[in-house]
Formats: sequence, structure tokens, C-alpha cells
Amino acid sequence: MEKILIVNADDFGLSPGVNRGIIECVEHGIVTSASLMVRWPAAPEAAAYAKQNRAISLGLHVDLGEWVLRDGGWQQLYHVVDSNDPIAVAAEIRDQVDKFFSLVGIPPSHLDSHQHIHREEPTRSLMLELARELGVPLREFTPTLRYFGGFYGQGADGESLPDLLTIANLQNILNSLRSGMTELGCHPGYGDDLASPYRQERATEVRVLCAPAARAAVASAGFRPGNFAEAKSPAFSRRALIAD
Repeated sequence: MEKILIVNADDFGLSPGVNRGIIECVEHGIVTSASLMVRWPAAPEAAAYAKQNRAISLGLHVDLGEWVLRDGGWQQLYHVVDSNDPIAVAAEIRDQVDKFFSLVGIPPSHLDSHQHIHREEPTRSLMLELARELGVPLREFTPTLRYFGGFYGQGADGESLPDLLTIANLQNILNSLRSGMTELGCHPGYGDDLASPYRQERATEVRVLCAPAARAAVASAGFRPGNFAEAKSPAFSRRALIAD
């Protein structure tokens, strides 16, 4: 089976600096796809770029809030809706879908969420239903499309792990992946305009993903660059989405 690699940048639209870093990684690096946060002021700029560059696929990065580790405990940095309220979550997801259509003019190529909130109920069931409705993949719930999120510069407790954001680690990751279609998640950008603690690492991701050695690593691991437009083909979508 062919080896296809989607390198997807999360948080497109979060800020002008994040947009700039992602665009740099599309034009000079190995990023082939992005996930749009439609609620942020920089989202129209991101959407306009994606409309001019249809070579990348653009999905919806559902955003219900963000949590950060501070003083030994998790605190909410910002709040959109109560993530335990299925009625509020359903309404917010639909509103974000409508905003995506308004900004981009076409349906999202795929679905995922900020800080993987769709792994948990009630968001999980609601986004599985939306994925079926749109006929697009949902991250980690599409058996024919694997997700790997280990290219990330912090640990579970927020500690910095710079050795994970290197060409050597990228090569190790790619060498470990099997045949088929794989989504490699990433978070490139320039974070000086962010309140999030994941700032310096974003710039490091840009540097690594744009290095000529990154393209060489993809090729040496036997991967062909791809995007989510291929994941929507009948070979993938007709049997892809499941609710276990």
C-alpha cells in the first residue's frame, strides 16, 4: 500500500503570527493542510489565503475553550461554552460550521478540535454525527486515516521538550509509521501575540518543518505528500466513519 503523509497545522486563524508561520510552512516546508479556528479575528485572513491556495486542504478546528497548567493544576485560559452541556455544545459546533462556510465558501475537508475536546462526550458524538453528515474524516475516528500527534514540544505537564522538535525526531517519527494514509499534527507559528504557553515552540516548529532536511525525511521514509481531499475519495470515505 502507498504511504501518504498529510502534515496538518492546527490553529490556523488563531493570530496573525500563527497565520504567518503556517503559511511559511505551506510555501517553504512540508505542511499540506490546516485546521481553521473560525472564532478568532485572524480567521478571515487565514481563510482568504486558503481560498487562494487550493493545494492545501482546510478543515474545521472546533474551539470550545483552552486549558493551561498553572500552579500545579489545570486552569481555563478562555471559555466558549460549557463543554458538558450537550445543547450548548451542539449549538456552538453548528455555529462554527456556519462561520466556516461563510469564510471559506466550501465545506471543511476534515474535522478536529482544539485540545482534542472531541475525544470526550458530548462533543465526541456530536462531531461524529457532523462528520457523517459532511462525509469528511474526523481525527482519530477514521480507521483508514491514522493520526500521529507526537511532533509536539511540550509534555503532558507543560514541560518543555525541545528534543522532540528536531529533524532527527521527525525522521524517527516518519520511519515508525506504516503504509497507508497518516495525518501528522503540528502547531507552527509565531506566538509573540498569544497568551497560550505554547509560544516559543511554535517558532521552532516553523524552523524544522521548513528545513530542506524535512522534505528529505519525508522522501526517505517513502511517503508521498497528500491532503484531506484524497481522504474524501470513495476508497476512504464510504467505510471510514464509525461510532463504537
